[in-house]
Amino acid sequence: MSESVARGGETLPSAVLGRLGAALAAESGRWALWIPVALGLGIAAYFALPVEPPAWTGLAGLALTGLAALAARRHPPLLAATLAAMAVCLGLAAAQARTAAVDAPVLSREIRWAAVIGRVVEVERLAAGRRLVLDRVRIEELEPRRTPERIRVRIATDEPPLWPGQWVRLQATLGPPSAPAAPGAFDFQRHAFFQGIGAIGFAFGAAEPIEPPGDAAGAEPAAWRIWLAGLRQDLTDRIQAALPGATGAIAAALTTGSRDAIPEPVLEAMRDSGLAHLLSISGLHFGLVAGILFVGTRALLALVPALALAYPIKKWAALAALLGSTAYLLISGGTVPTQRSFVMAGLVLLAVMVDRSAISMRLVAWAAAVILLLSPETLTGPSFQMSFAAVVCLIAAFEATRGYRARRRADAGWLRRLGHYAAALAATSLIATLATAPYAVYHFNRVADYGLVANMIAVPMTGFWVMPWAVIAFLLMPFGLERFGLVPMGWGIDGIVTVAETVAAWPGAVMLIPAIPTVALGLITLGGLWLCLWQRPWRLYGLAGVAAGVIAAALLARPPDLLVSGDGRLIAVSDAGGRLLLSSRRAARFEGEIWLRRAGQVDPLSWPRDGYGADGRLACDSLGCLYRTAGRTVALVQEPAALAEDCPIADLVISTEPVHRHLCPTPQRIIDRFDLWRDGAHAVWIGADGDLTVRSVRDLRGTRPWVLDPQGKQ
Repeated sequence: MSESVARGGETLPSAVLGRLGAALAAESGRWALWIPVALGLGIAAYFALPVEPPAWTGLAGLALTGLAALAARRHPPLLAATLAAMAVCLGLAAAQARTAAVDAPVLSREIRWAAVIGRVVEVERLAAGRRLVLDRVRIEELEPRRTPERIRVRIATDEPPLWPGQWVRLQATLGPPSAPAAPGAFDFQRHAFFQGIGAIGFAFGAAEPIEPPGDAAGAEPAAWRIWLAGLRQDLTDRIQAALPGATGAIAAALTTGSRDAIPEPVLEAMRDSGLAHLLSISGLHFGLVAGILFVGTRALLALVPALALAYPIKKWAALAALLGSTAYLLISGGTVPTQRSFVMAGLVLLAVMVDRSAISMRLVAWAAAVILLLSPETLTGPSFQMSFAAVVCLIAAFEATRGYRARRRADAGWLRRLGHYAAALAATSLIATLATAPYAVYHFNRVADYGLVANMIAVPMTGFWVMPWAVIAFLLMPFGLERFGLVPMGWGIDGIVTVAETVAAWPGAVMLIPAIPTVALGLITLGGLWLCLWQRPWRLYGLAGVAAGVIAAALLARPPDLLVSGDGRLIAVSDAGGRLLLSSRRAARFEGEIWLRRAGQVDPLSWPRDGYGADGRLACDSLGCLYRTAGRTVALVQEPAALAEDCPIADLVISTEPVHRHLCPTPQRIIDRFDLWRDGAHAVWIGADGDLTVRSVRDLRGTRPWVLDPQGKQ
């Protein structure tokens, strides 16, 4: 009998499909949890496309999959598959709609000494100076149809005081948002596109407040936003007046979301200790604020027996916490991360008000779906990925250990309960750290080795001391008594900073890891979702996906052998130990820092000015350098006179000057000034067998609405 025939004449594929269908049917109550996953796949597919798809693509796919789902309504496994495909198309359509909604003019070239008039919509205090976001912009050198609607400008002075709603005049150098510093690096140009910012720059001198132009009068549909931004700035100023220095800057970050004034050494200590997440208003902060308001309101109402015995004070407390969370959302700036956290906290409170389970995977799924449909671009950011990874893993662990925890709590004394709390806190920190580690490596190339220890100390300090005093300070602000809440809050903040600085100073506090490929992160994510969203034993197959992602990261994470910036001012080569050597420590410092971070390297190494490098790979003179490895020679040309000598012997020529191909026909590949101008930064890998692989920023980004070319917006 053929091996393809199973017992009873059933073929092996049929048996496998039958078991799969039975497993899916048994998990039918969890199908809805995969809706945001399917939405995310559609959004990820949209952002991965090399060209912008036709506007009807997502809607057409949605219609076709909807018809397929209607036809498959009597076949549950097939219906589940078609509904999943429908959600994928919905994600694609949402991403297309969002892109069309935010599309606006973007500056295509640098303008020096631009005469700018605009309305202030946001003022961010920096460690030195301020950063303004202006809308309704007029730039003297540009016609209105080519003028960005919003720009971001840095000003070196704190004078004169500026407030949202004011009109200002200033002189500034403006340019388009910057492209990625290397292929695969953070795409600030795309980030700015979805924020509606079409130019960035710095001002010369102070901004001059002016009266609104005559044609700017009239009804203002977003006046409440301006008022709210002014209120937020006023609160920030009052907080920093009561708590000067880094303490006040962190207090402002925890309350109004303004974190730009935090000194860089403190930020670095928070990152290296694994406590940087405390500085960004997230689910932890919203959960604490909502919990403090809920418990406090319920406790006060319980003091009145007539209310406690006759009315649902628990639901009243949940309503009060929801209103307070809404105020927190508005005061903290209403950014996408805070919106995400508010949705999750709000769903929990609504669940309490309608007598549903307050903590469930279904609520997390609905929160993710809402956010992805409203702001699809958040899928690609670390905030969305890390927060949802932590929450999903924590709830999965909560579900899996529910019975065990109930047995442990039964008849436990106060000492044992205290031990249970400490164990739960350690387990929570460990799970959250493991869940977010792949995304921290992918986006930041670092892992805080002692983050568990730091969080075990700092998170309780935040929850039991800092945030309660923050709520008290807000309640006292209408009476001008906020100092009585802010000063004790500052003591807790100082304690957290001390923990961060102490842990960050320990040997080996940070492990730097080279940039991992996107496919590795995708495998880890899908494997983790399979493990967390299902409940039957087949969930363990998700571990295979996670393991495959880790293996892919280990095998495929290889920094490039050469890097050249988009303006040609900075070139880097790797030595025999894989460390990057930079052509300059002064030129393009921002790009150099990103290259080093993505290579998992701390300290920059420099090229030899003349002669050979330590390992003999690099030899330089006044005209340029030659880099030799794996039997290949790369000419790094800085002066045109070097071309005549280097072209005949080079396999690859990288030149900061234009190269006429007919005068340099020998090299296998040439990257010259025009290539850099057109395609951005380039990365080169040289295989052990001498194969050359070249990737440019443009190769990975394609032709999309947020991608600029030298001639203007595509």
